[in-house]
Amino acid sequence: MQYADVSCAPGSCDVKAKSVTRHSDSSGVKEPAQQNLGGHAELGGEGTPPSPADDAAPGWGHSLATLGLVNAGKGMLPRADGGAPDDPEADAQQGVPAKVVAQQAVARLKLPQPVIHTSPQEDVGQVVHVPTWMWVERRTWGPVTASAAVGGVEVTATARPQRVVWSMGEGGTVVCRGPGTPYSNRFSPKASSPDCGYTYQRASTSVSGKAFPVRAQVFWDVEWEGGGRSGVVPGLMMSVERRLVVGEVQAVVTH
Repeated sequence: MQYADVSCAPGSCDVKAKSVTRHSDSSGVKEPAQQNLGGHAELGGEGTPPSPADDAAPGWGHSLATLGLVNAGKGMLPRADGGAPDDPEADAQQGVPAKVVAQQAVARLKLPQPVIHTSPQEDVGQVVHVPTWMWVERRTWGPVTASAAVGGVEVTATARPQRVVWSMGEGGTVVCRGPGTPYSNRFSPKASSPDCGYTYQRASTSVSGKAFPVRAQVFWDVEWEGGGRSGVVPGLMMSVERRLVVGEVQAVVTH
Protein backbone atom coordinates (compact mmCIF):
# COMPACT_ATOMS: atom_id res chain seq x y z
CA MET A 1 0.00 0.00 0.00
CA GLN A 2 1.11 3.61 -0.41
CA TYR A 3 0.61 6.78 1.59
CA ALA A 4 1.69 10.37 1.03
CA ASP A 5 3.19 13.22 3.04
CA VAL A 6 1.68 16.57 2.07
CA SER A 7 3.27 19.90 2.96
CA CYS A 8 1.87 23.21 1.75
CA ALA A 9 3.21 26.74 1.47
CA PRO A 10 1.36 29.78 0.12
CA GLY A 11 0.56 29.07 -3.51
CA SER A 12 1.87 25.46 -3.72
CA CYS A 13 1.86 22.01 -2.12
CA ASP A 14 4.39 19.17 -2.23
CA VAL A 15 3.28 15.54 -2.17
CA LYS A 16 5.75 12.74 -1.35
CA ALA A 17 4.56 9.17 -1.94
CA LYS A 18 6.05 6.34 0.09
CA SER A 19 5.76 2.55 -0.03
CA VAL A 20 5.24 0.60 3.17
CA THR A 21 4.69 -3.02 4.14
CA ARG A 22 1.08 -3.90 4.71
CA HIS A 23 0.87 -6.00 7.84
CA SER A 24 -0.84 -9.33 8.04
CA ASP A 25 -4.57 -9.57 7.72
CA SER A 26 -6.72 -12.20 9.31
CA SER A 27 -4.99 -14.88 7.19
CA GLY A 28 -1.64 -14.10 8.78
CA VAL A 29 0.08 -13.50 5.37
CA LYS A 30 2.27 -10.41 4.95
CA GLU A 31 2.52 -8.52 1.66
CA PRO A 32 6.00 -7.14 0.83
CA ALA A 33 6.53 -3.50 0.01
CA GLN A 34 6.71 -2.59 -3.67
CA GLN A 35 10.15 -2.49 -5.30
CA ASN A 36 11.29 -0.37 -8.21
CA LEU A 37 12.92 -2.71 -10.76
CA GLY A 38 13.29 -0.26 -13.64
CA GLY A 39 16.09 2.09 -14.70
CA HIS A 40 19.51 1.78 -16.32
CA ALA A 41 23.02 3.00 -15.62
CA GLU A 42 23.93 6.49 -16.81
CA LEU A 43 27.49 7.46 -17.69
CA GLY A 44 29.54 10.57 -17.18
CA GLY A 45 32.18 12.21 -15.06
CA GLU A 46 31.54 12.43 -11.32
CA GLY A 47 28.31 10.44 -11.56
CA THR A 48 26.56 12.69 -14.10
CA PRO A 49 25.38 11.63 -17.56
CA PRO A 50 27.63 12.87 -20.37
CA SER A 51 26.53 15.88 -22.37
CA PRO A 52 25.81 15.45 -26.10
CA ALA A 53 28.22 18.31 -26.78
CA ASP A 54 31.15 16.70 -24.97
CA ASP A 55 32.46 14.51 -27.80
CA ALA A 56 29.95 14.71 -30.66
CA ALA A 57 30.82 16.86 -33.65
CA PRO A 58 28.12 18.62 -35.70
CA GLY A 59 26.32 16.24 -38.01
CA TRP A 60 27.25 13.22 -35.94
CA GLY A 61 24.70 11.28 -33.96
CA HIS A 62 23.74 7.71 -33.20
CA SER A 63 20.16 6.70 -33.95
CA LEU A 64 18.23 4.11 -31.95
CA ALA A 65 17.70 0.87 -33.86
CA THR A 66 16.14 -1.00 -30.89
CA LEU A 67 18.76 -3.73 -31.11
CA GLY A 68 20.15 -4.06 -27.61
CA LEU A 69 20.75 -0.36 -27.07
CA VAL A 70 19.64 2.26 -24.56
CA ASN A 71 19.97 6.02 -24.67
CA ALA A 72 22.15 7.19 -21.78
CA GLY A 73 22.45 10.87 -22.60
CA LYS A 74 24.84 10.74 -25.57
CA GLY A 75 24.82 8.30 -28.45
CA MET A 76 23.49 4.77 -28.27
CA LEU A 77 25.02 2.58 -25.60
CA PRO A 78 24.97 -1.16 -24.86
CA ARG A 79 22.48 -2.39 -22.32
CA ALA A 80 23.97 -3.33 -18.97
CA ASP A 81 22.79 -6.91 -19.49
CA GLY A 82 24.82 -7.42 -22.68
CA GLY A 83 28.05 -9.38 -23.03
CA ALA A 84 29.28 -12.13 -20.73
CA PRO A 85 27.22 -13.38 -17.73
CA ASP A 86 27.67 -11.48 -14.48
CA ASP A 87 30.46 -12.66 -12.20
CA PRO A 88 30.08 -10.83 -8.85
CA GLU A 89 33.45 -12.05 -7.57
CA ALA A 90 35.30 -10.88 -10.69
CA ASP A 91 33.51 -7.52 -10.64
CA ALA A 92 34.38 -7.07 -6.97
CA GLN A 93 38.05 -7.80 -7.66
CA GLN A 94 38.33 -5.36 -10.56
CA GLY A 95 36.27 -2.68 -8.82
CA VAL A 96 34.44 -1.39 -11.91
CA PRO A 97 32.39 -3.80 -14.10
CA ALA A 98 33.83 -4.05 -17.61
CA LYS A 99 30.36 -3.52 -19.09
CA VAL A 100 30.13 -0.09 -17.47
CA VAL A 101 33.49 0.89 -18.98
CA ALA A 102 32.32 -0.55 -22.32
CA GLN A 103 29.42 1.91 -22.31
CA GLN A 104 31.89 4.78 -22.07
CA ALA A 105 34.03 3.35 -24.87
CA VAL A 106 31.00 3.01 -27.16
CA ALA A 107 29.91 6.56 -26.31
CA ARG A 108 33.29 7.86 -27.51
CA LEU A 109 33.00 6.31 -30.97
CA LYS A 110 32.98 8.93 -33.72
CA LEU A 111 31.00 7.31 -36.53
CA PRO A 112 31.40 9.24 -39.80
CA GLN A 113 28.41 10.64 -41.62
CA PRO A 114 28.06 8.64 -44.85
CA VAL A 115 28.79 10.33 -48.19
CA ILE A 116 26.65 8.83 -50.97
CA HIS A 117 26.79 8.88 -54.77
CA THR A 118 24.72 7.57 -57.67
CA SER A 119 25.18 6.93 -61.36
CA PRO A 120 23.73 8.66 -63.30
CA GLN A 121 25.20 11.43 -61.18
CA GLU A 122 22.97 12.60 -58.36
CA ASP A 123 23.28 16.25 -59.48
CA VAL A 124 22.25 15.44 -63.06
CA GLY A 125 19.25 13.19 -62.49
CA GLN A 126 18.10 9.61 -62.93
CA VAL A 127 16.11 8.14 -65.80
CA VAL A 128 13.03 5.93 -65.61
CA HIS A 129 13.77 2.27 -66.50
CA VAL A 130 17.53 2.93 -66.53
CA PRO A 131 19.54 1.21 -63.71
CA THR A 132 20.71 3.54 -60.96
CA TRP A 133 23.96 2.64 -59.18
CA MET A 134 24.37 3.64 -55.52
CA TRP A 135 27.41 3.57 -53.27
CA VAL A 136 28.93 5.02 -50.11
CA GLU A 137 32.38 6.61 -50.24
CA ARG A 138 35.05 4.24 -48.94
CA ARG A 139 36.53 6.89 -46.65
CA THR A 140 33.30 6.80 -44.63
CA TRP A 141 33.19 2.99 -44.61
CA GLY A 142 35.64 1.26 -42.30
CA PRO A 143 36.38 0.32 -38.69
CA VAL A 144 36.26 2.99 -35.98
CA THR A 145 37.87 2.38 -32.58
CA ALA A 146 37.63 4.06 -29.18
CA SER A 147 38.82 3.13 -25.69
CA ALA A 148 37.93 4.00 -22.11
CA ALA A 149 39.61 3.23 -18.78
CA VAL A 150 38.11 3.47 -15.31
CA GLY A 151 39.59 2.17 -12.07
CA GLY A 152 42.30 0.19 -13.83
CA VAL A 153 39.84 -1.48 -16.22
CA GLU A 154 40.40 -0.60 -19.90
CA VAL A 155 37.94 -1.50 -22.65
CA THR A 156 38.31 -1.03 -26.41
CA ALA A 157 35.27 -0.81 -28.68
CA THR A 158 35.50 -1.28 -32.45
CA ALA A 159 32.59 -0.38 -34.75
CA ARG A 160 32.29 -1.87 -38.25
CA PRO A 161 29.67 -0.98 -40.90
CA GLN A 162 27.49 -3.92 -41.87
CA ARG A 163 24.87 -2.79 -44.39
CA VAL A 164 23.20 0.20 -46.02
CA VAL A 165 19.42 0.53 -46.27
CA TRP A 166 18.41 2.82 -49.13
CA SER A 167 14.89 4.31 -49.21
CA MET A 168 14.45 5.47 -52.78
CA GLY A 169 11.49 7.86 -52.40
CA GLU A 170 8.96 6.22 -54.70
CA GLY A 171 8.27 3.37 -52.24
CA GLY A 172 11.18 1.06 -53.03
CA THR A 173 13.83 -0.03 -50.50
CA VAL A 174 17.22 -1.62 -51.20
CA VAL A 175 19.43 -3.38 -48.61
CA CYS A 176 23.11 -3.44 -49.64
CA ARG A 177 25.49 -5.68 -47.68
CA GLY A 178 28.46 -3.43 -48.39
CA PRO A 179 29.24 0.11 -49.52
CA GLY A 180 28.30 -0.59 -53.13
CA THR A 181 30.34 -0.43 -56.34
CA PRO A 182 31.19 2.94 -57.93
CA TYR A 183 30.28 3.09 -61.61
CA SER A 184 33.15 3.31 -64.10
CA ASN A 185 33.63 3.13 -67.86
CA ARG A 186 34.56 -0.53 -67.66
CA PHE A 187 30.85 -1.28 -67.20
CA SER A 188 28.21 -1.08 -69.90
CA PRO A 189 25.96 2.02 -69.63
CA LYS A 190 22.98 -0.34 -69.56
CA ALA A 191 24.42 -2.64 -66.88
CA SER A 192 22.96 -2.88 -63.37
CA SER A 193 25.13 -2.54 -60.29
CA PRO A 194 26.51 -5.91 -59.18
CA ASP A 195 25.71 -5.27 -55.51
CA CYS A 196 23.74 -2.05 -54.89
CA GLY A 197 21.34 -0.73 -57.51
CA TYR A 198 17.76 0.32 -58.21
CA THR A 199 15.59 1.05 -61.24
CA TYR A 200 12.96 3.78 -61.01
CA GLN A 201 9.56 2.99 -62.47
CA ARG A 202 8.14 6.51 -62.59
CA ALA A 203 9.30 10.08 -62.89
CA SER A 204 9.47 12.50 -59.97
CA THR A 205 7.63 15.29 -61.77
CA SER A 206 4.42 14.68 -59.80
CA VAL A 207 5.93 14.85 -56.28
CA SER A 208 6.69 17.88 -54.14
CA GLY A 209 9.80 19.66 -55.36
CA LYS A 210 9.79 17.42 -58.45
CA ALA A 211 12.42 15.18 -56.79
CA PHE A 212 12.26 11.98 -54.72
CA PRO A 213 13.58 12.13 -51.13
CA VAL A 214 16.29 9.48 -50.83
CA ARG A 215 17.69 8.29 -47.49
CA ALA A 216 20.72 6.03 -46.90
CA GLN A 217 21.07 4.46 -43.45
CA VAL A 218 24.38 2.79 -42.56
CA PHE A 219 24.11 0.24 -39.73
CA TRP A 220 27.14 -0.56 -37.56
CA ASP A 221 27.94 -3.38 -35.14
CA VAL A 222 30.32 -2.81 -32.22
CA GLU A 223 32.56 -5.39 -30.58
CA TRP A 224 34.12 -4.51 -27.21
CA GLU A 225 36.75 -6.28 -25.15
CA GLY A 226 38.54 -5.62 -21.88
CA GLY A 227 38.62 -6.44 -18.19
CA GLY A 228 38.34 -10.12 -18.99
CA ARG A 229 34.99 -9.59 -20.73
CA SER A 230 33.72 -9.05 -24.27
CA GLY A 231 30.43 -8.28 -25.97
CA VAL A 232 28.66 -7.10 -29.11
CA VAL A 233 26.45 -4.03 -29.57
CA PRO A 234 24.44 -4.29 -32.82
CA GLY A 235 22.44 -1.66 -34.59
CA LEU A 236 24.18 1.73 -34.33
CA MET A 237 23.07 3.80 -37.32
CA MET A 238 24.14 6.87 -39.25
CA SER A 239 21.99 8.32 -42.03
CA VAL A 240 22.05 10.92 -44.77
CA GLU A 241 19.35 12.27 -47.06
CA ARG A 242 19.20 14.01 -50.41
CA ARG A 243 16.74 14.48 -53.26
CA LEU A 244 16.98 12.83 -56.67
CA VAL A 245 15.33 14.11 -59.83
CA VAL A 246 14.00 11.29 -61.99
CA GLY A 247 12.95 12.03 -65.54
CA GLU A 248 11.75 10.21 -68.64
CA VAL A 249 13.49 10.05 -71.98
CA GLN A 250 11.02 10.68 -74.81
CA ALA A 251 11.54 8.94 -78.11
CA VAL A 252 11.68 11.16 -81.18
CA VAL A 253 10.44 9.73 -84.50
CA THR A 254 11.89 11.22 -87.66
CA HIS A 255 11.10 10.56 -91.27
